[in-house]
Amino acid sequence: MALTKEEKTQVIEKIRKDEKDTGSAEVQIAILTEKIKKLTLHLTNNKHDYSSKRGMDIMIAKRANLLRYLKACDVERYQALIAKLGLKK
Repeated sequence: MALTKEEKTQVIEKIRKDEKDTGSAEVQIAILTEKIKKLTLHLTNNKHDYSSKRGMDIMIAKRANLLRYLKACDVERYQALIAKLGLKK
């Protein structure tokens, strides 16, 4: 369920602002979104995997907090990220 190094690198390259940007809020949200997508597929096949469900719920809450932070700091960056990732808000 974890992202491979190549998948994580691809996500970072799509979202980052410059060469050294690996930990901005946008990058963190994008990585969490990819992890959540992978876990969603896993949980459709394994309905009774409650520990993975709990981990996914924690990731969703962390992503929501980061999105709330980004929206408070810079609405334009928030809207651009939502459009890029295809999230509903």
